Amino acid sequence: MKILMIEDNKSVSEMMNMFFTKEKWEAVFAYDGQEALEIFNATPDAFDIITLDLNLPGLDGMQVAQKLRETSKTVPIIMLTARDSESDQVLGLEMGADDYVTKPFSPMTLIARIKALHRRAELSETSEGTATQNTTSDFDVQTDHFKLNTKTREAYLMDKQIEGLTPKEFDLLHTLAKNPRQVFSREQLLELVWDYQYYGDERTVDAHIKKLRQKIEKVGPQVIQTVWGVGYKFDDSGVVAS
Repeated sequence: MKILMIEDNKSVSEMMNMFFTKEKWEAVFAYDGQEALEIFNATPDAFDIITLDLNLPGLDGMQVAQKLRETSKTVPIIMLTARDSESDQVLGLEMGADDYVTKPFSPMTLIARIKALHRRAELSETSEGTATQNTTSDFDVQTDHFKLNTKTREAYLMDKQIEGLTPKEFDLLHTLAKNPRQVFSREQLLELVWDYQYYGDERTVDAHIKKLRQKIEKVGPQVIQTVWGVGYKFDDSGVVAS
């Protein structure tokens, strides 16, 4: 695995480099936002994952995340953010990050999150790699109003494609839609979609649900429902064809 770590604290970078080396991963380090963008844009397909500190000199982490997403919609991004900056965590997720780890953090926690995110990314690539062997009519989930193909990574509501889904948003939609009207807690979704146990990071789920809903609403009625005090469910039974 090749990692781009964007972190202005050289002590943190040096510490994490020891853990990356132990995992036999290659790491490239950038100490400000502009340097990071230059490194990434030079070879955007070279990196398997990015860790991004939000508190950077010059361009801040939010700006960097937005520009990274302009270049690549799919490269996994883990934010590193201060423990008390809840609004930054939510905004960072909305800007395109897939996950976040709060500072100060355990190196092993970050390593575990990287592994989980990388596993999901590899599964997505495997599905996309077999897409040419299937037609778009071969849907894994199909109802009267909704259909989803895991091989082509496409989802449609009322025959209109839900466009711009990130890998995590697609996986989240798939998890909910293949179990219609089943209510999932945030803890369950973290384990099923992000592939790690619940650590109190339910904002990760909420931020991705918010972005997913915005994309769904561009093509039709809202089918991701909130069950107050419990979690979320997929339900298109009330959709009325136009």
